[in-house]
Amino acid sequence: MTRRGRAAGLGVVIVLALAGCGLLRAPTPVSDTGAPPGAGKLAPRPVRKTAAAHPVKPPSDLLHPRSDRKFFGLQVKGAPDSLNPVQNAAAGINRRPNLLGQYTRWPHPFDARAAANAQSYGALYYVAWEPFKTTLSAIASGDRDSYITKFARAVRSYGDPVAISFGHEMNGNWYPWGTTGATAAEFVDAWRHIHELFAKAGASNVIWVWNPNIINPVPDVQLEPYWPGSAYVDWVGITGYFATTGPDTFDGLYGSTMTEIRQFTDKPFIIAETSVETGGNELTSIDALINGVKETSDMLGFVWFDYDKDGVDWSVGDRPQARAAVASDVASLPLVSVTK
Repeated sequence: MTRRGRAAGLGVVIVLALAGCGLLRAPTPVSDTGAPPGAGKLAPRPVRKTAAAHPVKPPSDLLHPRSDRKFFGLQVKGAPDSLNPVQNAAAGINRRPNLLGQYTRWPHPFDARAAANAQSYGALYYVAWEPFKTTLSAIASGDRDSYITKFARAVRSYGDPVAISFGHEMNGNWYPWGTTGATAAEFVDAWRHIHELFAKAGASNVIWVWNPNIINPVPDVQLEPYWPGSAYVDWVGITGYFATTGPDTFDGLYGSTMTEIRQFTDKPFIIAETSVETGGNELTSIDALINGVKETSDMLGFVWFDYDKDGVDWSVGDRPQARAAVASDVASLPLVSVTK
C-alpha cells in the first residue's frame, strides 16, 4: 500500500541533459564482462559447472507467467560474474532477486559463467547486448555473422533460458545505434538477422526483449517503425527512471509509452532498467514503482539499476530509508519461479 504523508513529486524520467533541450535519459551504465551470510533464505547456492553443454530448455514457462507473479531484478556492477555484489545488495532488502542483469558490449563473448551463477542463485540471466564497435547496417548485411553465430552457439550450449535485449534505448540519440547513428529500418533488419542466426544455431532458449527508452524525452520519435514484429520479440522492455524532476506517478512515467506500444503489440512489458534518485520524495517514488508493477497485469516486473553513476546514487546500499522502502514493498511481491 502506498505510504501516506510522504510528499509526491519524485520525477520519473531518464537522466541525460541533451544540449539546449533539458531532456533526460538513463545514466550511462558501466559495462560488465561481469543473500547475506546468515540469512537462510538468501544463502547462495553452489555454482553449477559450465564445461559441458546440456539440453536446451525452452523458456516457455517464463514467457507468460501468471499475472500476479513478477520479476524482481538487479543490475549490480561486477555481477553475476561474482554473486557477492548481489548478496550485498540483497542483504538489506531481505529478498532474493529472481533476475540478474549484465551489460555485454560487442564483441565480448557470451558469459557462460555469469549465466550459470545467476541460474545457481535462482535467477534468470538478462543480457543487455550493446552493439559497440559495429553498425546496424554491418550486422544486417552479414558482416558480423561469425561473432553472432559464436555467441548464439554458446547460448545454446549453456541451455537454460536467458533473456537478451539487443540495442536497448534505440529511440534515443545517446548510443551509436540510436537515432543519430542509424535508421529504424536498419535496427529492424539487424534485429531480425540476429534472431534468424540464433534460430539457425538452435538457441531456442532465448527470451527476446525489445527495449526502448520511455518516450518522454524523445516524444517525436515514433516507436512502431522500430518494432521487429511479434515473431521476433517475446517481451517489451522499458527504460525509465524516477528522477528529481519529471512525472511523479507510475502512469506519468510509463503510461504514455505503454499506450503507444499497445497500439501495435500485446506482448508483456518489463521495466528493464529503473531506479529512484536520492531526494526528498524517494520513498513515495519507490512505492509508485513497485506498487505500479504489482497492479499492472501485463507488467512482468522491474530491474533495479543498483549503481552510483554520473554523480547520482541509484543504489540502495548506503540509503537506509530507501533500502527499507524497497524491502517493505518487495516483501509482498509474488515472484516467478525461475528454476524448478
